[in-house]
Amino acid sequence: MALVRKLPRAFLFDMDGLLLDTERMFLQAFLELTAPLGIANAQADAFFRDLVGTSAQVTTARLDAFLPGSVDRATFDQDWRTLHAANVEKGVPVKAYAVEVLTAIQYLNVPMAVVTSTRAAPAKHHLEHAGLNGYFKTICAGDEVSANKPDPAPYLEAADRLGVPASDCIAFEDSDLGTTAATRAGCRTFQIPDLRPLGKPLPDLGQAISTDLRDAADQIGLFDPTLTNAVQF
Repeated sequence: MALVRKLPRAFLFDMDGLLLDTERMFLQAFLELTAPLGIANAQADAFFRDLVGTSAQVTTARLDAFLPGSVDRATFDQDWRTLHAANVEKGVPVKAYAVEVLTAIQYLNVPMAVVTSTRAAPAKHHLEHAGLNGYFKTICAGDEVSANKPDPAPYLEAADRLGVPASDCIAFEDSDLGTTAATRAGCRTFQIPDLRPLGKPLPDLGQAISTDLRDAADQIGLFDPTLTNAVQF
Protein backbone atom coordinates (compact mmCIF):
# COMPACT_ATOMS: atom_id res chain seq x y z
CA MET A 1 0.00 0.00 0.00
CA ALA A 2 1.30 3.46 -0.88
CA LEU A 3 2.54 5.62 1.95
CA VAL A 4 0.22 8.54 2.74
CA ARG A 5 2.03 11.71 3.72
CA LYS A 6 0.63 14.93 5.05
CA LEU A 7 0.23 17.83 2.62
CA PRO A 8 1.09 21.37 3.71
CA ARG A 9 -1.93 23.64 3.68
CA ALA A 10 -0.30 26.13 1.30
CA PHE A 11 2.81 26.87 -0.73
CA LEU A 12 4.33 30.37 -0.74
CA PHE A 13 6.70 31.49 -3.50
CA ASP A 14 9.04 34.43 -3.85
CA MET A 15 8.99 35.79 -7.42
CA ASP A 16 12.15 37.52 -8.69
CA GLY A 17 15.07 35.10 -8.85
CA LEU A 18 12.86 32.20 -7.77
CA LEU A 19 10.03 31.90 -10.30
CA LEU A 20 11.23 34.49 -12.80
CA ASP A 21 14.78 35.24 -13.94
CA THR A 22 14.07 38.95 -13.64
CA GLU A 23 16.90 39.68 -11.19
CA ARG A 24 19.44 39.20 -13.98
CA MET A 25 17.37 41.42 -16.25
CA PHE A 26 17.33 44.12 -13.58
CA LEU A 27 21.09 43.71 -13.13
CA GLN A 28 21.76 44.05 -16.87
CA ALA A 29 19.73 47.27 -16.99
CA PHE A 30 21.70 48.55 -13.99
CA LEU A 31 25.04 47.78 -15.63
CA GLU A 32 23.92 49.47 -18.83
CA LEU A 33 23.13 52.69 -16.98
CA THR A 34 26.07 52.74 -14.55
CA ALA A 35 28.83 52.08 -17.10
CA PRO A 36 28.53 55.55 -18.74
CA LEU A 37 28.88 57.06 -15.24
CA GLY A 38 32.36 55.58 -14.88
CA ILE A 39 31.26 52.88 -12.44
CA ALA A 40 33.07 49.60 -13.07
CA ASN A 41 30.86 46.60 -13.85
CA ALA A 42 32.37 44.65 -10.94
CA GLN A 43 31.52 47.45 -8.51
CA ALA A 44 27.98 47.80 -9.86
CA ASP A 45 27.48 44.02 -9.84
CA ALA A 46 28.57 43.76 -6.19
CA PHE A 47 26.27 46.63 -5.20
CA PHE A 48 23.33 45.05 -7.00
CA ARG A 49 23.84 41.59 -5.48
CA ASP A 50 23.63 43.14 -2.02
CA LEU A 51 20.24 44.63 -2.98
CA VAL A 52 18.64 41.31 -3.92
CA GLY A 53 15.56 40.68 -1.81
CA THR A 54 15.16 44.28 -0.64
CA SER A 55 12.11 46.43 -1.22
CA ALA A 56 11.91 49.18 -3.85
CA GLN A 57 12.15 51.77 -1.06
CA VAL A 58 15.40 50.30 0.28
CA THR A 59 16.87 50.06 -3.23
CA THR A 60 16.05 53.69 -3.92
CA ALA A 61 17.53 54.84 -0.59
CA ARG A 62 20.80 52.95 -1.13
CA LEU A 63 21.25 54.50 -4.56
CA ASP A 64 21.84 57.85 -2.85
CA ALA A 65 25.04 56.60 -1.26
CA PHE A 66 26.21 54.61 -4.29
CA LEU A 67 25.77 56.98 -7.22
CA PRO A 68 28.23 59.82 -7.92
CA GLY A 69 27.12 63.12 -6.41
CA SER A 70 26.59 64.64 -9.86
CA VAL A 71 23.87 62.09 -10.68
CA ASP A 72 20.27 62.80 -9.78
CA ARG A 73 19.15 59.71 -7.89
CA ALA A 74 15.45 60.06 -8.71
CA THR A 75 16.13 60.40 -12.44
CA PHE A 76 18.51 57.42 -12.43
CA ASP A 77 16.04 55.31 -10.46
CA GLN A 78 13.24 56.09 -12.90
CA ASP A 79 15.47 55.48 -15.94
CA TRP A 80 16.54 52.14 -14.46
CA ARG A 81 12.98 50.97 -13.88
CA THR A 82 11.87 52.23 -17.30
CA LEU A 83 14.67 50.34 -19.04
CA HIS A 84 13.89 47.20 -17.07
CA ALA A 85 10.19 47.47 -17.93
CA ALA A 86 11.04 47.83 -21.62
CA ASN A 87 13.20 44.71 -21.44
CA VAL A 88 10.41 42.81 -19.67
CA GLU A 89 8.08 43.57 -22.56
CA LYS A 90 10.41 41.57 -24.79
CA GLY A 91 9.81 38.50 -22.62
CA VAL A 92 10.06 37.33 -19.03
CA PRO A 93 12.29 34.26 -18.60
CA VAL A 94 10.82 31.64 -16.26
CA LYS A 95 13.23 29.84 -13.95
CA ALA A 96 13.98 26.17 -14.54
CA TYR A 97 11.26 23.73 -13.37
CA ALA A 98 8.92 26.49 -12.19
CA VAL A 99 6.06 25.42 -14.45
CA GLU A 100 6.50 21.73 -13.60
CA VAL A 101 6.49 22.38 -9.85
CA LEU A 102 3.54 24.78 -9.98
CA THR A 103 1.56 22.32 -12.12
CA ALA A 104 2.27 19.48 -9.68
CA ILE A 105 1.08 21.54 -6.72
CA GLN A 106 -2.00 22.67 -8.63
CA TYR A 107 -2.79 19.01 -9.33
CA LEU A 108 -2.65 18.34 -5.59
CA ASN A 109 -5.19 21.17 -5.11
CA VAL A 110 -3.05 22.98 -2.53
CA PRO A 111 -3.37 26.80 -2.67
CA MET A 112 -0.36 28.91 -3.66
CA ALA A 113 0.60 32.55 -3.17
CA VAL A 114 3.38 34.80 -4.37
CA VAL A 115 5.21 36.76 -1.67
CA THR A 116 7.36 39.42 -3.32
CA SER A 117 9.07 42.69 -2.42
CA THR A 118 8.16 43.98 -5.88
CA ARG A 119 5.24 46.41 -6.04
CA ALA A 120 1.84 44.95 -6.91
CA ALA A 121 1.39 46.42 -10.40
CA PRO A 122 4.70 45.22 -11.90
CA ALA A 123 4.53 41.92 -10.00
CA LYS A 124 1.14 41.07 -11.48
CA HIS A 125 2.26 42.24 -14.91
CA HIS A 126 5.41 40.11 -14.82
CA LEU A 127 3.52 36.99 -13.73
CA GLU A 128 0.87 37.49 -16.38
CA HIS A 129 3.52 38.13 -19.05
CA ALA A 130 5.24 34.88 -18.02
CA GLY A 131 1.97 32.92 -18.02
CA LEU A 132 2.16 32.06 -14.32
CA ASN A 133 -0.52 34.29 -12.80
CA GLY A 134 -3.26 31.65 -12.96
CA TYR A 135 -1.50 29.35 -10.51
CA PHE A 136 -1.85 31.70 -7.55
CA LYS A 137 -4.78 32.59 -5.33
CA THR A 138 -3.12 35.81 -4.21
CA ILE A 139 -0.04 37.96 -4.81
CA CYS A 140 1.27 39.59 -1.63
CA ALA A 141 3.35 42.48 -2.96
CA GLY A 142 5.87 44.81 -1.38
CA ASP A 143 3.58 47.83 -1.35
CA GLU A 144 0.70 45.87 0.21
CA VAL A 145 2.30 44.61 3.44
CA SER A 146 2.86 46.17 6.85
CA ALA A 147 6.64 45.59 6.64
CA ASN A 148 9.03 44.21 4.03
CA LYS A 149 11.44 41.27 4.10
CA PRO A 150 13.38 40.31 6.24
CA ASP A 151 10.43 41.07 8.51
CA PRO A 152 8.13 38.01 8.66
CA ALA A 153 5.07 40.18 7.90
CA PRO A 154 4.88 39.40 4.15
CA TYR A 155 4.72 35.65 4.79
CA LEU A 156 2.37 35.96 7.74
CA GLU A 157 0.04 38.19 5.73
CA ALA A 158 0.15 35.92 2.66
CA ALA A 159 -0.72 32.90 4.78
CA ASP A 160 -3.53 34.87 6.40
CA ARG A 161 -4.95 35.72 2.98
CA LEU A 162 -5.08 31.99 2.26
CA GLY A 163 -6.68 31.33 5.63
CA VAL A 164 -3.91 29.11 6.99
CA PRO A 165 -1.18 29.48 9.64
CA ALA A 166 2.27 30.24 8.22
CA SER A 167 3.56 27.24 10.19
CA ASP A 168 1.44 25.02 7.92
CA CYS A 169 3.07 26.43 4.76
CA ILE A 170 6.12 25.58 2.69
CA ALA A 171 7.99 28.62 1.38
CA PHE A 172 10.46 28.88 -1.48
CA GLU A 173 13.01 31.71 -1.52
CA ASP A 174 16.26 32.65 -3.24
CA SER A 175 17.56 35.60 -1.19
CA ASP A 176 18.90 35.67 2.35
CA LEU A 177 16.44 38.41 3.30
CA GLY A 178 13.49 36.44 1.96
CA THR A 179 14.66 33.26 3.63
CA THR A 180 14.95 35.15 6.91
CA ALA A 181 11.40 36.44 6.51
CA ALA A 182 9.96 33.01 5.71
CA THR A 183 11.73 31.18 8.53
CA ARG A 184 10.85 33.90 11.04
CA ALA A 185 7.21 33.52 10.00
CA GLY A 186 7.44 29.83 10.88
CA CYS A 187 7.30 28.43 7.34
CA ARG A 188 9.20 25.33 6.38
CA THR A 189 11.57 27.05 3.98
CA PHE A 190 13.62 26.00 0.95
CA GLN A 191 16.32 28.41 -0.17
CA ILE A 192 17.39 28.21 -3.81
CA PRO A 193 20.28 30.69 -4.09
CA ASP A 194 20.43 32.83 -7.22
CA LEU A 195 22.28 36.18 -7.36
CA ARG A 196 24.14 36.58 -4.06
CA PRO A 197 27.20 38.55 -2.88
CA LEU A 198 30.22 36.58 -4.07
CA GLY A 199 31.82 34.47 -1.34
CA LYS A 200 29.13 35.25 1.24
CA PRO A 201 28.12 32.15 3.23
CA LEU A 202 24.47 31.19 3.29
CA PRO A 203 22.72 32.03 6.56
CA ASP A 204 22.03 29.17 8.95
CA LEU A 205 18.32 29.66 9.61
CA GLY A 206 17.13 26.08 9.63
CA GLN A 207 16.17 26.25 5.96
CA ALA A 208 16.75 23.47 3.44
CA ILE A 209 19.12 24.39 0.59
CA SER A 210 18.26 23.34 -2.97
CA THR A 211 19.97 23.78 -6.32
CA ASP A 212 16.73 24.53 -8.16
CA LEU A 213 12.97 24.13 -7.82
CA ARG A 214 13.07 20.54 -9.06
CA ASP A 215 15.59 19.65 -6.36
CA ALA A 216 13.35 21.28 -3.74
CA ALA A 217 10.32 19.41 -5.09
CA ASP A 218 12.24 16.14 -4.90
CA GLN A 219 13.24 16.86 -1.29
CA ILE A 220 9.56 17.42 -0.51
CA GLY A 221 8.43 14.39 -2.51
CA LEU A 222 6.17 16.16 -5.02
CA PHE A 223 6.99 13.81 -7.88
CA ASP A 224 7.25 10.52 -5.98
CA PRO A 225 4.87 8.14 -7.84
CA THR A 226 4.70 5.72 -4.90
CA LEU A 227 2.93 8.22 -2.67
CA THR A 228 -0.79 8.92 -2.68
CA ASN A 229 -0.27 12.46 -1.38
CA ALA A 230 3.22 13.11 -2.66
CA VAL A 231 4.29 15.91 -0.38
CA GLN A 232 6.17 15.39 2.89
CA PHE A 233 5.53 18.12 5.45
